[in-house]
Amino acid sequence: MKLKITGWNDGGPIAARFAFGKPGGDEPFAPSDNLSPAVSWSDLPADTKSLALIFHDLDVPSKPDDVNQPDRQVPADLPRCPFYHWVLVDIPAELTGIAEAAGSEGLVGGGKPVGPTAVGIAGQNDYTGWFAGDPDMAGVYGGYDGPCPPWNDSIFHNYIFTLYALDVPSLGLSGAFTGADALAAMEGHVLGSAAYAGKYSMNPDVPVS
Repeated sequence: MKLKITGWNDGGPIAARFAFGKPGGDEPFAPSDNLSPAVSWSDLPADTKSLALIFHDLDVPSKPDDVNQPDRQVPADLPRCPFYHWVLVDIPAELTGIAEAAGSEGLVGGGKPVGPTAVGIAGQNDYTGWFAGDPDMAGVYGGYDGPCPPWNDSIFHNYIFTLYALDVPSLGLSGAFTGADALAAMEGHVLGSAAYAGKYSMNPDVPVS
């Protein structure tokens, strides 16, 4: 299997237009374009009946105490955990890609729909939990929402798109299912997978190389 994301080289810096946030001029945060990137694939296993696409951040702080605090940085040695940015299942096996902006085009406060789309079934991403206590932003966030690591993090964040070829036409998921739900439903059904990586930082003192 082969997976391609249009907009950056595998393992390289993610372009800001695909991010939820970017460094501001006089502020540490500014909203970005939040476009889902164009995704394409080839060389699927012969018996593929559907596909699933998972996009996640590997380096989210496991505790929020230091996140986005102006008087300190998030320590590099703090344990990290995954954060799911896009969960898409039941992608038809005959598709060979997803167009740019098909999963998101701009920031939408208060959430976006989960459920059937033209390219599969969208679950919720982890901004749902992140914004749960924010009255202006709270809601279920379906589809794609891009990178926005802490602007005071002492490390850049690593991101992975993973495409899974499955031996079933549907995982039977509905509602606001999560990335963990999708991965659990795939167990025993994965014929193959392919990944594509990227890096992103909001901290001007921690450039992505």
